[in-house]
Amino acid sequence: MNKKILFLILLSVVALPTVALADITIKGIVDASVNIALYVASGVVVILWIMTGVIFLTAQGDPAKLKSGKTALIAAVAGTIIIIIASSAINFVGNAFNT
Repeated sequence: MNKKILFLILLSVVALPTVALADITIKGIVDASVNIALYVASGVVVILWIMTGVIFLTAQGDPAKLKSGKTALIAAVAGTIIIIIASSAINFVGNAFNT
């Protein structure tokens, strides 16, 4: 699929709920986009945690699978930390500029 078409589809999916709620301001669109991005990222991290657990449960002492599980665990922890920091930064900047 063409990258431009995919970008336009994703942009419309993000923008349509904002337009439907008649919150057509730059701030409203940005807030909706940020919220959707955080929800999607949180969902991805939850799936990553589940996959990590499955990898560890099915490893059965195999060193290669345990190494794969350790890598997945590090990725899940890093993703969780990034989402927490991003959410905190968004709230901090929003409070700093009184938005």
